[in-house]
Amino acid sequence: MRDKSLSIDNFVAQQNEEKLLFTAGPASLLPENLVGLRPCFGRGDEDYSAVEARVMSALQKMSGHSFLVRLQGSASLALEIMALNFLYGRVLVVQSGYYSDRLTYLGKSAQRTLEAVREVHCVDWDMLDTVSGSFDWIVSCYTETSCGIKIPIEMLRSTADRLGAKLMLDATASIGLEDRHDLADIIAYSSCKGLFGLTGAAFIAYNDIPTIEVNSFYLDIANHKNRKMTGPYHAIASLDEVLQNHDEFRYAVVENKRVFQERFTRHLTVPSKYQPLLCTHLSCTVETADPRVVLYSPRSTKGGSVICHLGEVHLKRASKGTIQNVLQVES
Repeated sequence: MRDKSLSIDNFVAQQNEEKLLFTAGPASLLPENLVGLRPCFGRGDEDYSAVEARVMSALQKMSGHSFLVRLQGSASLALEIMALNFLYGRVLVVQSGYYSDRLTYLGKSAQRTLEAVREVHCVDWDMLDTVSGSFDWIVSCYTETSCGIKIPIEMLRSTADRLGAKLMLDATASIGLEDRHDLADIIAYSSCKGLFGLTGAAFIAYNDIPTIEVNSFYLDIANHKNRKMTGPYHAIASLDEVLQNHDEFRYAVVENKRVFQERFTRHLTVPSKYQPLLCTHLSCTVETADPRVVLYSPRSTKGGSVICHLGEVHLKRASKGTIQNVLQVES
């Protein structure tokens, strides 16, 4: 049984010492995650209203979009709502791995469900320059954790402009870590991973009001925008303290990535231009003898290992990447 008299800082330190994460999110536990929690309600609670306003303002500033809707659930839910409410006409999905395959599924699901989507086409991410014609939407996953690839967002924006399309992104693994999300017309993401919050909240950020009519209460973005159901109150409260010091936590990810790449440089499979901050793909298999370690099991058939760099986020600028000492290449 845990000592209930522990301070929050000591409790968090103990929890992080007992489990070493090399997974894609949520990150290691932060005192700020817990300090922000409080009793709250979505209507008539002025304290919570102020918390949510701060969080939503910070997130809008981070991505640079005009509108932001929050909802209770995973990024997968946000992606489905985004696809149903915004996609129309000819859609081109950029294939990069497991999570882009999910976007293809959502695009085709929208095509089956609604008449707005006429066609869904796919192209490998490294063949974008071969695509011609015109499209209404380009849909892509900015950071593909299944194989550790970041598709340069400038390339996606340039392709969308060339094809006369709007750009829709799965920003789940990139928000808070990578730059220039403002280049996309609409993005969806969750409260964990690079935002360093608790799980449970998802967000859709966009510039233009959707015009598609969705025949569903829960999948209609307007109902989430108008707060017609319970929102992710506690997940948002956990972000309040975190986002005020987000740069400090992000530093730990950057440092872990740097140290990891130096240590495993001969096993890297992705050129630096396409390296995401969240994770790294290696050609080898990584193992550990430490029972506290949780390794990432990527949803990919590429082989090798994907290691994620969120395990020392709680250390902020004191992070030195020492968590990686428990890893070794399979002999």
